[in-house]
Amino acid sequence: MRTVVSSATRTVVISPDDPFVIIGERINPTGRKQLLAEMQAGDLSRVRRDAVSQTESGAHILDVNAGVPGADEVALLSQVVQEVMAVTDLPLCFDSANPAALEAALALYSGKPLINSVTGEESSMEKVLPLVKKYNAAVIAMPNDEGGIRMDPQERLTVARKILERAQDYGIPPEDVIIDCQAMAVSADHRAGLVTLETIRLVRQELGNNTVVGASNISFGLPDRKALNATFLAMAIAAGLTCAITNPNVAEIRKTIRAADLFMGRDEFAMNWITAFRAEQEKEG
Repeated sequence: MRTVVSSATRTVVISPDDPFVIIGERINPTGRKQLLAEMQAGDLSRVRRDAVSQTESGAHILDVNAGVPGADEVALLSQVVQEVMAVTDLPLCFDSANPAALEAALALYSGKPLINSVTGEESSMEKVLPLVKKYNAAVIAMPNDEGGIRMDPQERLTVARKILERAQDYGIPPEDVIIDCQAMAVSADHRAGLVTLETIRLVRQELGNNTVVGASNISFGLPDRKALNATFLAMAIAAGLTCAITNPNVAEIRKTIRAADLFMGRDEFAMNWITAFRAEQEKEG
């Protein structure tokens, strides 16, 4: 199954047969005190720098979040999207739980964006799925509903099926729905990683949809998070993960993903690995 997203000038394909897709996570004030303070003050210079640095580090799509407490998210998300589009031509992922903010951003956009996200809750599907259809977008589906976050892979699969069925009722094809297999902190539940990996396998086997995780969630609260995130990504890719919201500026993440592509047969003659290695050697001098 192929999920296609695009900007006005660039197209990205997400599929099990194509190289792994990195959705850059940095344009998000959650957990970033300095970025949050700057966005609250109306200073978007760091947003622009983060857009450029992630593009240069190899991101394929950029996640854009303007969830600033006390701010007008409708206006702010639109402003952030315009600032990002001014410095990069990467496709964008609009990250908001506010339907009005989503629609304002979607109306500005040229191309086929990704929406992050819809859940299995009736209120979420009723508000988000019509926007997905209206603006010909793709959407990330979170397999939790009124019962909360499920810690049983089969239950997550059941909720994912429900979202897919509802999406088809709106005329949204299955390939435009990416299932978030929900990486949760192993510091809170030592089985959380296993649950996510099994969810990825089930979605791949039973549904065939593309899958995503917020990779850094897995290591929350633990030391040496870069090593944990990179190891988890390698295991998730082997299980069938096709894209992740993660930080492309971290060398361990970039190298792990390129190595996984090579070992998964997605890098003919290791040319991407060799080219990237040479480019980084030149950059280091």
